[in-house]
Amino acid sequence: MKLKTILASATAVMALATGVWAEGTVGIAMPTKSSARWISDGNSMVKQFEEAGYETDLQYAEDDIPNQLAQIENMITKGVDVLVIAAIDGTTLSNALENAHYAGIKVIAYDRLIRDSEYVDYYATFDNFQVGVQQATSLVDGLKARFGEGPYNVELFGGSPDDNNAYFFYNGAMSVLQPLIDSGDVVIVSGQQGMDTVGTLRWDGAVAQSRMDNLLSAHYTDKEVHGVLSPYDGLSIGILSSLKGVGYGSGDLKMPVVTGQDAEVPSVKSMLADEQYSTIFKDTRELARVTVGMVDAVLEGGEPEINDTETYDNGMKVVPSYLLEPVAVDLSNWEGVLIDSGYYTEDQIK
Repeated sequence: MKLKTILASATAVMALATGVWAEGTVGIAMPTKSSARWISDGNSMVKQFEEAGYETDLQYAEDDIPNQLAQIENMITKGVDVLVIAAIDGTTLSNALENAHYAGIKVIAYDRLIRDSEYVDYYATFDNFQVGVQQATSLVDGLKARFGEGPYNVELFGGSPDDNNAYFFYNGAMSVLQPLIDSGDVVIVSGQQGMDTVGTLRWDGAVAQSRMDNLLSAHYTDKEVHGVLSPYDGLSIGILSSLKGVGYGSGDLKMPVVTGQDAEVPSVKSMLADEQYSTIFKDTRELARVTVGMVDAVLEGGEPEINDTETYDNGMKVVPSYLLEPVAVDLSNWEGVLIDSGYYTEDQIK
């Protein structure tokens, strides 16, 4: 008991000396370290939460649903004050979130909507429909610039069907592309459309590469593919590997216009090598800032800043949300957006 008293006193003295008291503990559940984007999200949140006086418990589940569920349940047991969750599968957490609710723990869905639970308090994300609009707009602009007048042969890739965002990305893109498909200006040579057909489970680049291989061998032996709608950089790299493997980007065979998302370093380098055409930048620092603001508000008994109360129905409720604006990035603006903002250093890219 004496040792505990001494340690407690020492902690108090240090807090007085530094002027910092822990405001609470935030449990942060991230899906995987296999994507640089999620590593950046985790680092940004830990940095900003700790600067705001919070303790953090950051866990990565490596795209294993039972692992993430166990991590969240452990955070609840340890008594965190708030859970910030980027779900692997947004439909699998209902029981855990009910337990969190009855333990008095607030829940913020981070960038991926958690579905089928009334116990999701808030949602911090980007305008995901607009992400898809920007991807498709960039695709069309690139097709015109690289291949002149159409019609253009295009193939479609979707994100992971268990990620609610994937549907917003796809629907946003199709709001631009469907009129062009209907008019014949864009031709889906394989005929493959719809998330049930073009979705890519777990956003797996190897799966995307294999599907692109199959599309090329089945539908493009005597045709040229001009563009590929890819919703994420990790898929784009796999798609590009497939295209390069059959000669695109060499000789007279122009590289198709391939989109992406998250401005990951390999894809930015790919753009500089005239391979990937574009990506969508989502500033994880800003998303972390919004999330910290939400946590501050809910723990102080207030209402966080919200700018959307209509879009994100999770099947049980419309979750109050804050949507940040994504930014389309290509060779014309990548330095201003990614380097001048301090998100990357030039050494990381070149």
